[in-house]
Amino acid sequence: MDAPRLLIHAPGAPGLRWLGLGPGLWPSRGLWKLQRLLNQHAFWARGRSLGQLRQMLAGSAAVVSIWRGKRLVGFGRASSDGVFRAVLWDVVIPPDLQGQGLGRQLVEALLAAPALRGVTRTYLMTTNSASFYRQLGFSDAAPQELLVKQSSSTG
Repeated sequence: MDAPRLLIHAPGAPGLRWLGLGPGLWPSRGLWKLQRLLNQHAFWARGRSLGQLRQMLAGSAAVVSIWRGKRLVGFGRASSDGVFRAVLWDVVIPPDLQGQGLGRQLVEALLAAPALRGVTRTYLMTTNSASFYRQLGFSDAAPQELLVKQSSSTG
């Protein structure tokens, strides 16, 4: 089995977004594979269209993916103002590969990205992985509260 390969994409991930590039900068249907990874392993991101994924990537300051051969086995992205705040989004490792350090590699690569490196505070939201993120130095945001305004669009 191939060793995992971490890819740090340019801001907005133009190669992944437009050409589907994967490891070695080879066309690998990467955008379709990202859609499949999210549909299968990210309940919050199911049903995103390829067009929505392109727009999402374009607005991401940092994008990281992990590949094992031609299989996309990890993904994460972040948005940031580059000074004060950043937010991690869509951090996904399939359950069969969790516990192997891939999630740690992915999050550490996102935090080391130029757009996040100097920010004062990095946020994330999780439904069932808080203990994993606590191991990486994240803590509860109390007394802050998470508020949501839901629009009629999906995502």
